[in-house]
Amino acid sequence: MSRTFLLGVDIGTSGTKAVLYTPEGETVAEAARRYPMTQPHGGWAEQHPSFWWDAVCACLRELTARPEAENGEILSLGLSGQMHGSVLLDGEGIPTGPAILWCDTRVQAECAEIEDIFGGEMLTAVTGSRALCNFTAPKLMWMRRHTPDALRRAKILLMPKDYIRFCLTGKYAAEPSDACGTLLYDTRNFCWSDELCRGMEIDPALLPPLVASAEVVGTVTPAAAAATGLPVGIPVVGGAGDNAASAVGVGAVTPGRAFVTVGTSGNVYTHTDRFAADAEGRFHTFCSAVPGEWTFLGAVQSAGLNLRWFRETCCGSLDADAAARGMDPYVLLDEEASAWQAGGGGLFYLPYLLGERTPHLDPNARGCFIGLRPDHDRGAMARAVMEGVSFALADCKGLFDACGVEVKEITFCGGGGKSALWRQIMADVFVRPIARPRSGESAALGAALLGAVGIGLYPDIPSACTAVCTAENSTVPQNAAAYARIYRVWKTLYPALKASFAAAAALSE
Repeated sequence: MSRTFLLGVDIGTSGTKAVLYTPEGETVAEAARRYPMTQPHGGWAEQHPSFWWDAVCACLRELTARPEAENGEILSLGLSGQMHGSVLLDGEGIPTGPAILWCDTRVQAECAEIEDIFGGEMLTAVTGSRALCNFTAPKLMWMRRHTPDALRRAKILLMPKDYIRFCLTGKYAAEPSDACGTLLYDTRNFCWSDELCRGMEIDPALLPPLVASAEVVGTVTPAAAAATGLPVGIPVVGGAGDNAASAVGVGAVTPGRAFVTVGTSGNVYTHTDRFAADAEGRFHTFCSAVPGEWTFLGAVQSAGLNLRWFRETCCGSLDADAAARGMDPYVLLDEEASAWQAGGGGLFYLPYLLGERTPHLDPNARGCFIGLRPDHDRGAMARAVMEGVSFALADCKGLFDACGVEVKEITFCGGGGKSALWRQIMADVFVRPIARPRSGESAALGAALLGAVGIGLYPDIPSACTAVCTAENSTVPQNAAAYARIYRVWKTLYPALKASFAAAAALSE
């Protein structure tokens, strides 16, 4: 008897991952390919869409050749992807040039112009966000001024994962969780905004038809089958932006459910069944993969980056010490940090190595240790870093609380979630149980589950998550009262240093 599988593909900024799952969410096999990000000028970040398609083809050919996949049937394919990238195709479906990525900052002048045209209050009321360099619309405005031929030849605008869906099925489409990151989408009413297009002089004919995240858009074509090794005819669904797909993968798809990610950057992402927006744009209101519902996203510029920086810059003997004990360096750092009590004897860390988004919107903010004493060692400093990142993420949750959206359950994703100490600190700071996700590839699992819903294997997205997205035993708060006192002091530090950060930035100009 043949086995059946679900296929999830996540098109990230640094690489693509493809994972085969059983219908119950067990990982069968996975493959990954990396690709470069081109930075031809300072602040620029580009990738050619062919990088993604080549990586997807290589991953899928590898998966379909695995012994685990023999005599099996792939029931559906779901896609997750990096958001905001500007993929423009000509009338033949060929990219007009490289995609300008989410992390590209060349469009600051265009963002200022968008704010002048509409005003921040209108932007947040319609899109759920202010005009930031991350979004797609300012990239199109920049292209109109600097690469007009590429924009003139364009017939359709797609997001990165939507381009891969087009390559697989030949169908153009967008879905709400990614469309809301363009700054051309009415997030409250789930439709493209004619008013925003007119104000930015963007042709609405560029915008693709809208589908639901779990809606079947098309099937794998013979040409795509030849390139990927997949059988012809596999249903492909709308999919979701990476954070929305991760929310599905960890089960954060009902009010009160949230996840925290500590990778290079950090996010706090919570589900809500009502639209609300922060007029100052300190967090984003995006569309959920669940039809007719939303999510709040608080973004911390540097999270795990802080601990990596500390290890690489301030811990010269750590690798040798770890090797001598047969340990991973981060495990040793955890052990040494655990030797210190909460607050590290009055040592604080501000984790603003790259400035900060939520809640400060301050590009001049910088990282710093405060309260160093001669007896503070690398363990104390490592603990302060973990605590500082946790406090910065708690700042995001505080904004959600102010909107009346209560976070009850939290799943801790990303590399930081592997640390038992960091999970305990997070539980104490958030005063909530902290769970680890079942799958280390939550975006790919979420994409696969969207495919399962699309073919009727589950009746809806919450049902799929209830059936599949179990978590490991939660870490419960043990020292919340102490961390509440420490957090109150920590919150006074940024306001006290804000003017100094700005003055220091002026010195470096």
